[in-house]
Amino acid sequence: MKYKIVFSDIDGTLLNKERQLSPSTISEIRKLKNKIPFILISARMPAAMRHLQKELEIEELPIISYNGGLIIVNDQVVSTTEIPVTIIEHLSNWNSNLKCHLSLYHNDEWYVPSMDYWAKREENNTKISPDVKISEDIITKWRKENKGAHKIMAMGEVHEIDQIVDFLSIEYPNELHLYRSKSTYLEISPKSISKLTAIKFLLDQHFNFALEDVIAYGDNYNDVEMLNHVGFGVAVGNAREEAKLVAKHITALSIEDGVALSLQQLGPLKNW
Repeated sequence: MKYKIVFSDIDGTLLNKERQLSPSTISEIRKLKNKIPFILISARMPAAMRHLQKELEIEELPIISYNGGLIIVNDQVVSTTEIPVTIIEHLSNWNSNLKCHLSLYHNDEWYVPSMDYWAKREENNTKISPDVKISEDIITKWRKENKGAHKIMAMGEVHEIDQIVDFLSIEYPNELHLYRSKSTYLEISPKSISKLTAIKFLLDQHFNFALEDVIAYGDNYNDVEMLNHVGFGVAVGNAREEAKLVAKHITALSIEDGVALSLQQLGPLKNW
């Protein structure tokens, strides 16, 4: 079977130990140019993905951000799914005593309550600087603009994240997806979207390919569904066991250029 399109996660999958694209990864992906689309699919905001697109010379291709909550084609939003302001307000009010860090995201807007340890850490990881604004002001602004959050990121001590998980699980079991990327990080997104739903949307609306035509790379819990349902799901060597169990192939660690090595191995076989 000849695969027609590649989707790849970024953090923990595509980047090296410096959280950058290695020369080998850049070279292998550039070889696909004009042959097979290579689509970045991530929990990141678009601004934290575009510099990677530029390095890979795939700026003309769509991007899937916020785990499928926002899909951009030709610099135009073609699909957006947001957490309503009413839920943001409820969480913010409840968090007023806990005071856990809550980052609020909409498209390329990123708001933090202060430049605390967590904000600085994310700024370093993504190379994007947030705007400092209290949640009440953001809620007022977004309500006027008829916006919601593509993602809420709660960052804090383990016991704080535990409490937020308990609160949201009880209050919004059917509205929110809670994804704990690590014990101190909780990504909150609309329950109706996932990386797989975003892939299906792009295949139907933009590429006219089938799921069987897809190769996907990932490492974490939010990649499991994607890896399980595409034509050829590949987990990097450092992936969660849940991702490895559903993948059709396991490549080297992300910091050992696992995606690049996999593309090298698949290339001759698939006549790209």
